[in-house]
Parts: sequence; C-alpha cells; structure tokens
Amino acid sequence: MKKTLLLSVVASTMIMAGGDIAPVEPVVEAPVVASGWDFNGEAVGYYQTMDNFGNGSLFEQNANIGGVQGQLPGFNGGKVALEGISAANVGLRLGATNNDLFAGVGAGVELVGLGTLGLHGNTVDSVMQTGDGSLNSGALTQAYLTYGFGNTSLKVGRQTLPKGLSPFAFSETWNVFQNTFGAALVVNTDLPDTALVYVYVANANSHANLSDFNDLNPNGDGVHLITAQNKSFDGLTLTGSWYYAPDMLVTEDVNILWGDAAFAVSDYSIGVQGGTILTGEPVGVTDTTAFGAKIGADFGMFNVGAAYTTVDEGTVGVRNLATAANGFAETVLYTQMLANVNWIDRDNDTFVVKAGVDALGGNFGVAYGATTDNAVGGTDYTEIDVAYTAQVTDNVSVLAAYIYQDVDVAGVDANNALRFWARYNF
Repeated sequence: MKKTLLLSVVASTMIMAGGDIAPVEPVVEAPVVASGWDFNGEAVGYYQTMDNFGNGSLFEQNANIGGVQGQLPGFNGGKVALEGISAANVGLRLGATNNDLFAGVGAGVELVGLGTLGLHGNTVDSVMQTGDGSLNSGALTQAYLTYGFGNTSLKVGRQTLPKGLSPFAFSETWNVFQNTFGAALVVNTDLPDTALVYVYVANANSHANLSDFNDLNPNGDGVHLITAQNKSFDGLTLTGSWYYAPDMLVTEDVNILWGDAAFAVSDYSIGVQGGTILTGEPVGVTDTTAFGAKIGADFGMFNVGAAYTTVDEGTVGVRNLATAANGFAETVLYTQMLANVNWIDRDNDTFVVKAGVDALGGNFGVAYGATTDNAVGGTDYTEIDVAYTAQVTDNVSVLAAYIYQDVDVAGVDANNALRFWARYNF
C-alpha cells in the first residue's frame, strides 16, 4: 500500500515537472515567404582560331595581336594581320526576375563576368568579348522594369531585342553573350492572332565591349520602331516593320521598311523578305533595296534548305545598326552564315544551300554560300560551314564548327577557322 502510494506520488511529480512521460508539444515553424524572385544563370567556355587567309596557322598565339577578335575578318578593304589569330573566353551570366515587385511592377537584372583563366598571352592572343574593355571584367547587361495591363505589356530599361520583331536592331547570339539595348518596349495583343510592337531605342552596346553603350542614332534623338506580326492563318506568319530615325544623317531622317512572310506546312517551309532603307539621299548617300527568298524541308532525320538574297548598290547596308560600328554585324537576310557578315549586306547577290542530319545526339550541318559582288572591281566571296550542335543534357549545349572563307583576290589564300563553345544553363 505504501509502495503504491509512493509510485503515484513520484509519477505525479514527474508529470508536473515536465518529465519524460509528459506529452511533448509539436514545434510550429513559421512558413517561409516566397521572395518572388526567379534566378537563372549560364556558364560558357568559348574558343576560336583562324589562320587569317594564309598569313598564319591555326592555334597560333602571337604577342603582336591583341584586343577583341569578335567575328571572323572580312577582306574587303580591311587590314589583315600577318599572323594567325586565336581567341578564348570563359564567361558567367547571372540573372534575376520578379514579375510583381510592387503594385504589379516587375523587374529584371543581369550581370555577366568575362575572363580568360590566364590563357591570354600563353595560349591565345585575343578575346571574343570583354565586360568593360579589360581582360577580366564584368558588365551590367540588363536592368529593366515591367508592367502589364489588359493585353498590353511594357518593358523599360536595358534589355535584349529579338531579331524576329526588330530586324535592324537586335541581340546577336553567336558570341559569348548577347548585346543589349537601352530601350522602351510596348507589346499589345488585343487584335486576334496579332502582336503590335513599339520600341524606342536610345542606345546599344557592342558585342565586343558589353559596357560600351552608345547612341543608336548619333544625334541622340533615338530610333523608333513599329512592328506588326500576324498569325491568323495556320502556318503563315506575316511581319512588317518600320524604323524612323530623325535626322540620323545630320539633316535627313532615315526610314526603314521591312517585311517578311513565312509559311510552313507539314515538313516544308518557304519564306520571302524584302524592304528598303530610305535616306533622303543627301550628297553622297543613296537608298538601299533588298529582297530574299528561302525554302526548306525535313525528311525524317535529314533536313535541307536553300536561300537567295539580293541587295542593290545603296550606301547603307542591310545590317544590325547596333553592332555595325564594330565593323562586323549580323543581318536579317536569309543568307546569313557563320562568318559572311561583311559580305552580303550591300551591292551583291548571294546563294546558300545547306543540309543536315540528326546523329550522335545532335545535328551535323553543312552549308555552302557564294556571293557575287556587283560593285565595280568588287570581290566575290565563298564560304563553307561544317558544324555540329547538340543539346547534351537539359542544361548543357555544345557547338563545334569549321569555317572556310575564300576571296577572289589574286595571291590571297583562303581563311580556315575553328570555333568551339559549351554552355551550361542553370
């Protein structure tokens, strides 16, 4: 009896004192509030080498060559160095976006870093791109605000612009990282199957120095763009663009009109494009007109295509206004290849044929292009591209390419080039 009473007292004491046999209250954790930010990034390794029209050899490293290599050189009027040229970069891109920072206002920011990992001066003599003009540097490539209401969206600040909607001021994707613009973008989709776009472009960086932003219109008045794109008919995409650059040629406005019609059905596709650059024709300047057509087909694992473009003798070339100051700029023309950027944009006729096959987890492609220079004493040009591209995993993509360039100039050899890159997106 005494033992039973004693055990009851001990048990009661343990319960009152919070002993082991007392029930344990569950721990309540405060919920984690989502930040609203989405993060993304990309790591890139990039290498390119050329023998420079027979003046050097592939993989050559020369202390006499320096700076930013960028695209492969054209020979038309440009100085050709007397050695081979090689270039390399490693790059890191970090981005963040928030669709509702406050009161429906979104934001985006992107930073890039570029370097050589000590290869410059040891293995290569040049770089493909810099952040601010120095070998190891960074740049703020995007910083913008967004807002939407109804079927209208606004995006203001430093941003990329797609070639499909802005054919004469667009972000090129061939280099380590894309070039960007200081711009205001408005997109409206109220009309069925139609996108109406207005862009005001103030400035743009180059694909060589990503911190070097300059006025797209030299007088500082900017460039205006209106684009309409319609997809009302199945398989048919119609796009028309008008650029207006007030007083771009000192006393004359520049107007660019450009149209594109692309149709795809089953495994076949065709397209036509054309337009004009109206300069007001001050002394020494004439208007430019261009036209192009293309056709393509897929046959299972095989694909083939052909394209033709013609550009008249107008003074202003059909090329990307944002990067033209670098001496080489991509073009919206269907005959754009890996390295013919300086050859097809004015006073010429160009044919390109290509074929590809899906194999080894990627695509092997071959393209042949021939350009006839219609200028008096002009230089004809031939290019062959052999490339392998693959999406190795969901996050990793690679490219390996051989580029052959030949110019119709006595005593000048062909240029042989190799380009490799690997990208990891996260």
